[in-house]
Amino acid sequence: MGAFAGREKWIYLMKLSRTVSYAVRATLQLAQLSQQGPVPCSRLAADGKMPERFLLQILRNLVTHGILRSTRGVDGGYALIKPADQISLLEVIEAIEGPYDATLEIGDGLTEDSQHKLRDALGNVTATTRRQLESIKLSQLLKPPPAHKSDGHHKVEAK
Repeated sequence: MGAFAGREKWIYLMKLSRTVSYAVRATLQLAQLSQQGPVPCSRLAADGKMPERFLLQILRNLVTHGILRSTRGVDGGYALIKPADQISLLEVIEAIEGPYDATLEIGDGLTEDSQHKLRDALGNVTATTRRQLESIKLSQLLKPPPAHKSDGHHKVEAK
């Protein structure tokens, strides 16, 4: 199979940093715990098996970019500013890495036409990836709520 054999191959070309991974994990944890109020960094770090000092820097960055709010004090911690269905994966990634852009240092050795085609191809990849990441909301990545079974007359919560 060639390098461009299937569209699904593009997802494997996107490598996210450990910093982005921690940011996504922490925001998902906060989405799951949203009913409990602010969550301390220490709990997020312990539950997510992430280094606390590194996670603290990430959380501060997410606060700066308007994804999280920080509350001080005994009952303080971090919480999502908006509901999980209004925060996209793209927002979290770009809060950490800056604007998403699939660029490549082209350099010399290619004709001007080949350079132009390569730039256009990567521009299309960037646009498509940005749209896809924007369409994925944190709520879609969470475990669904318990299903309800029906006994014909009444809905019964599944155990």
